[in-house]
Formats: sequence, C-alpha cells, structure tokens
Amino acid sequence: MKIIGCDFHPSYQQIAWVDNETGELQELRLEHEKGEARRFYQALRGQRVRVGMEAVGNAQWFERMLAEMGHELWIGDAAQIRRLVVRQQKTDRRDAQHILALLLDGRFPRLWVPSPEMRDVRQLLRHRQKLVELRRQVKNQLQHLALNQGVQRKRRLWSRAGRAVLEQLPLEGWTARRRDELLAMLDQFEGQVRAWRRPEVRLLMTHPGVGPVVGLAYVLTIGPPERFPRGKQVASYLGLIPREHSSGGRQKLGSLSKQGNTFLRTLLVEAAQTAARGDEELRRDYRRLAARQHKALAKVMVARKLAVRLYWMLREQKPYSPPPVAQMQGRPSHSVVAG
Repeated sequence: MKIIGCDFHPSYQQIAWVDNETGELQELRLEHEKGEARRFYQALRGQRVRVGMEAVGNAQWFERMLAEMGHELWIGDAAQIRRLVVRQQKTDRRDAQHILALLLDGRFPRLWVPSPEMRDVRQLLRHRQKLVELRRQVKNQLQHLALNQGVQRKRRLWSRAGRAVLEQLPLEGWTARRRDELLAMLDQFEGQVRAWRRPEVRLLMTHPGVGPVVGLAYVLTIGPPERFPRGKQVASYLGLIPREHSSGGRQKLGSLSKQGNTFLRTLLVEAAQTAARGDEELRRDYRRLAARQHKALAKVMVARKLAVRLYWMLREQKPYSPPPVAQMQGRPSHSVVAG
C-alpha cells in the first residue's frame, strides 16, 4: 500500500509518500495546470493508495479525481494537524512530511466528509442565503424611495396594498426607472428564494422557530447524528460553547469559541428568537438570562439549547412535543413549565 502525505495548494501540491512493501520514501512537487498531479495518480491506478491532506477549500476537483481512480482520501482537521507540529520551521516539504508521519503513526485527525449530494445541496443553501441578502438590500432601497415620498408603511409595504402604493408613487425620470427595476428584481428574488425539503427536515420543522432553511442546514452540517455521543458535543461542534482557560481548580470562561460552521451558527441564533416565542421553556430561560445578563447572551443560550434539542429529535426520530405543564400546588389558576 502506498501512503501519501499531501500539502495541497490551489496551483500545486507537495507530496511525501512511502511504499509499505519496499519502504521507499519519495517527495515530489506536482503542478496542477500542467497535469502533473493527474498523471502521477493515474500511474497508481489499480494499486492500494491512501492520500491524507488538510481540509482546504477549492479541492473538490482533486477529491473527485481520486475517487474516479479508486484511491482512498483522508481529510484531516487542519487546526489539529498544525497543533501536532513540534518544530517551528514551516515549509511545504515539512508539512507534507508531517502529514505522512501522522498517517503512518495512526494519529491523523480524520474528519467526517459529507457525500457529494449533500455538498451540492449546501451550495443551494449558500446560494439562497445570498439571494436573501440581495432581496433585503432591494427592499431597503424601495423603503428609502417610499420614505422620500412621505410613505411610511414599514412591513406593510410588502403587502399587496403596499405594492400598489409603490407602483403609484409620483416618481419621474431615473428615479421612476430605478423603482421599476428594483420591483422587477424583488419579484425575481421572491421566486428564487426556495428551500428543498427532506423527511429529516420536516421532522425538525415541527419545532417552533425551525423553518426549511434552518432544518436543511442543520441536517447537512451535522450529518448522521450517531457521530456525536452526546448533545453537548453538537454544541461544541457548532461553536456555541464558551472558550475556557481553567487551571488550578479555577474555571475561567470567555466568549463563544465560534469554532464550526458559521452559516449554521448564524441561522440558529436567528431561529432562537422565534423559538423562544413559541416554546414556553425556552421563553422562560431567555427572559431569565436576558434580565440577569444581556439579550444577546440569552439568544446564544437559546440557540445552544435549540441545537441540542434538534440533535435528539434527529437521533430518536421523534417530532417536537411541548414540555409538560405542571400546576403549582395550591394555585390551580397558575401554571409553570416543568423543569
């Protein structure tokens, strides 16, 4: 079996590889545009080959090429790989040698990699999010045009009656053309902003505050829930836990670690506001922390609890059910949510 440590760059890759049968060790620099990488791995077709590399962007073509040739690809956590480096000197050759050593020693921090289909749907989500941002910008411009004409409808501007008001604004020249083109762009964005649904997504959507986009992003990011033994690990995976620097029996917590998928973390924080309005337990916890600390901190807390809840819903394949309400003893007219 040939084991290859690959330090991947957009235009080239530096590799260090060893043949387990002969013990031969070699190093090469392969240019991508010249086809050197394809020719090298093509020559190894039919042999047992394992390639290890850090998780990097712009490498999907390389992953597809190795899969077509039947080679095994391991993708590792870049932060952990760098953390395992002892020497201070950093070069491409040393990086490739280091990855190879981790593969040979069995210490390579391998990551779970989503399927090509899941990656493709992630592109749909990113595209949709960009469309939502563009739609928001168009709406803000139309609100500005309406305000300049003395029309203040806020959200009602996007109703049918508000649309009629926009179309009838007494605008002239380039201002009228700008209004018409913005309305046309808004119609286009409204038609394109859609989300694909799966059974797992429909399951998560039973929870208050979780729509098709949040549910789909969660399913695609988490993957098989069995990867995580506990819900707390999901919160850590998404960067919804605080940084910690504890020593000598003293615990010191800082701000959010923000390690993980930024896109899903942002969606969960946004969904937490709606979830806190629709779920009594989350509403109670939100109000308590917001009164004691800060609203922003309370939103993150709700987002963390929401992430853990969704994990258990996926793992147990159970839809959302409101927490049981227990009557306070001696006060039948008042109720509290059971903890």
